[in-house]
Amino acid sequence: MEENDRMEVIILMKGNHNMIMADHLVKTFIKNEKKNRKSEIKAVDDISLTVREGEIVGILGPNGAGKTTLLRMMSKLMRPTDGQVSIRIGAEEITDEIEIKRYIGYLSNNTKLYGRLSTRELLQMLGTIYGIREKTVEERIAQISQVLSMDAFLDNRIEKLSTGQTQRASIARCLVHDPQVYIFDEPTLGLDIISSAAIIDFMKRERERGKTVLYSTHYMEEAEYLCDRIVMIHHGRIISEGTPGELRSKTGQNSLRDIFSGLILSADGSKEGLFGNGELQDDIVSAGSGAAGGMSRQTAKREGMYDER
Repeated sequence: MEENDRMEVIILMKGNHNMIMADHLVKTFIKNEKKNRKSEIKAVDDISLTVREGEIVGILGPNGAGKTTLLRMMSKLMRPTDGQVSIRIGAEEITDEIEIKRYIGYLSNNTKLYGRLSTRELLQMLGTIYGIREKTVEERIAQISQVLSMDAFLDNRIEKLSTGQTQRASIARCLVHDPQVYIFDEPTLGLDIISSAAIIDFMKRERERGKTVLYSTHYMEEAEYLCDRIVMIHHGRIISEGTPGELRSKTGQNSLRDIFSGLILSADGSKEGLFGNGELQDDIVSAGSGAAGGMSRQTAKREGMYDER
C-alpha cells in the first residue's frame, strides 16, 4: 500500500453518536530549494481531534498555522501524508470517495462560483449532480433562500452580486444536499455585519438540528460567542483546546484574544507567555518546539512550488 492510500474516510452509522474524527493527521510538503536541494515543511504535524453531532468547534491559529490544510484533509479534498479521518453518521459503512462527499458540506474562503449562473441555477445544477429529485431540489432551494435571506437576489447572476451575497451563495452551494457535517474555512471573512450575522445564525440553527460544524476564523469574539469548543493550532500542531470557560481557567485570562496571544507566545518559547502558568506551559511546550511550521497548500504553491508528500 502506498503512503497516500493510508487515508480513509469511513462513515459508520451508530445511532446518536455522529461525529467526524481526525487521527494523527500529518501533511508534509517538499520545498524545492536552489541547487536541486529539497526540504520538508510540515503544514500539519500529528493532529487528532473529534467533533460530535450538535457541536460547533472552532479552529483558531495565526496565518500559516495549518488551518486550511487541516480542514481540506478533513473534508476529503486533500490526502494526508499520514493519519486517518473517519465520519460516523448511521448504520452503514461507506468508503467510496464520491459517496462520502454527500455527507460533507465544505466552504473555503476563496470558493469560485459560476458567475454567469444565478444562485438558483447553480443550486439546481448541483442538485442534479447529487442525484436529488427535482421536486426535492426546489424545496431545498426555497428553504435555503429563506434561511440565508437570499430571495432578493436568488435569480440574479452571481457575477453581479455583492461580496456578502456571493458568500451566502457559496454557503447555499454547501447546503443543497443537506449534509450532516459542515466544514467552513473563514466563512465570515470580509463580510459586513448583516451578512456575518446571517451566517452565524445559520450555524447556530444547524447545531440545534444535530449537525456537526467545524470551522476556522480569525475573529476571536465570533469564536467565543459561537463555539462549544475551541482548538488552537500553531506551526501545524494543537497548542491548546477546550471550551471557552476551560481556556479561561487554564490561562487566568477573560478575553479570548488575550488567551490566544499568550498561547502563541508560549508556544514560540517565551518562558512565561502572558500567563506565568507553569501547568499550561507544560501542556504546550512540546507543541511549539519540533514543528516544522504550518502552511496552507495555496501558500506553499505560491511561495516555493512545494510538492506534496
